[in-house]
Amino acid sequence: MTIGIGCLHVPLRLFNTSSRTKQEIDVSGEEVTIYACGITPYSPSHIGHARQAIAFDTLVRWLRFQDVRVRYVTNFTDISDTIIDASNEEGVDFLELANRHISDYRISMNRLNVLDADAYPRVTESIEGIISMIETLIEKGHAYSAEDGVYFEIDTAPEKYGRLTGQTLEMVRSGAGGRVASTGAGKRDHRDFALWKIAKQGEPSWDSPFGKGRPGWHIECSAMVHEHFGHQVDIHGGGSDLMFPHHEAEIFQSECCFDTEPFARHWMHNGMINVDGEKMSKSLGNFWTVSEAIDAVGPMVLRYALVNAPYRQPIDFNQVLLDDAEKNHGRLIESIISAGGLDVARQWGDIESLKNAENSLIRGMDDDLNTRVAIAEMQSVVKMLRQANSAQDLLVASACVGWLSAYAGDVLGLLPDEESFQRMIGHASERRDGIREKVESLIAMREEARSQRNWAEADRIRDEITDLGVVIEDRDSGAIWRMKDL
Repeated sequence: MTIGIGCLHVPLRLFNTSSRTKQEIDVSGEEVTIYACGITPYSPSHIGHARQAIAFDTLVRWLRFQDVRVRYVTNFTDISDTIIDASNEEGVDFLELANRHISDYRISMNRLNVLDADAYPRVTESIEGIISMIETLIEKGHAYSAEDGVYFEIDTAPEKYGRLTGQTLEMVRSGAGGRVASTGAGKRDHRDFALWKIAKQGEPSWDSPFGKGRPGWHIECSAMVHEHFGHQVDIHGGGSDLMFPHHEAEIFQSECCFDTEPFARHWMHNGMINVDGEKMSKSLGNFWTVSEAIDAVGPMVLRYALVNAPYRQPIDFNQVLLDDAEKNHGRLIESIISAGGLDVARQWGDIESLKNAENSLIRGMDDDLNTRVAIAEMQSVVKMLRQANSAQDLLVASACVGWLSAYAGDVLGLLPDEESFQRMIGHASERRDGIREKVESLIAMREEARSQRNWAEADRIRDEITDLGVVIEDRDSGAIWRMKDL
């Protein structure tokens, strides 16, 4: 989709966690390289994973929309303590468990309209590169062997400490108490971190010059970034919970191994998700897997809810958020269907209000991917489309559909492709026709109950309508209804 005529072009500025400022992304080279730390597949993916994937998907979409060539890589940590523990508990091979959850993740991301990455490297397929990096770090005096594995020695590069978190060695030492002296198993300092772990009896392991074992958590991503991008990557990141220790450790490893600085030119971290004001946790009973959330509200409503906040902002996942997303996404889809679907789209450059909405959206997206501004402008165009549909203004309606196809679809990922759109319309139309008589009868009964101020009966009828998969909206002219998945 070509950007509309007369749109505003400004440089993309992203918040760099390392500098703690918004910085312009250099798009002058052949391509922009992006690496996001992916999941450790020891259990089904949760909505925090969806939030991270959608944040980076939005970045990739926005750059490609502006004809910037992007190479995007995200990994799978398919061997870890958590995977070993979960596989032992279940009594299956660790790769069988990891593969199952990777498949679950890929299916869920596809349903959420997350574009495929250019590569999905896995730790178990990157062992050779990991071992090579560890050998180099030992040769350069940045790592040492201990009884239980190989460790990176923080004191060999103290100037790199706290690049992302702002912590200093002195801050860590002052809060360490007696832990610095109590290293154990040959580890010299509590701040040193594992590059290689000697395998315990029965654990998965690989041969190495340091003994049979497996990689530490942090070294894997450094090796995979190097395999795909060389010594440096343009944009690197993930969830804000990865800043320390994972991303701090990557900086140590990569810069010390390859004598190249900075390892990542730009660090991008998305905010976390709370549920009803509390941290999401299985122990609190507020844990949502991605598939559970999709089953509850539908994939595009879930994506809408997660996009409707700038990526760095924490999200409070609650019923109000989901209800708002369901209502507004339903209006988006319904308005396009009423206009005739996506195939009626035309350019919008000669309509001033659409050009203004476009320019405002571009300014917002180029200002640290402010998707809240983009959503607000999208909602204004949906309103314009609804008015054009009511007035049967086909010219304006088709221009609005074109605008929404570009920005709600190509940029925000909130629309299916035309073929899927038509299938969805046909399926919903069949369902709607099958229950139309019953729904309209229940709406009439509800209106009667409301006129008699019998609110309990009106609420009961509304619940019955909702159970049919129908959403009703009360307006001055009377209630209107639509299928829940539209």
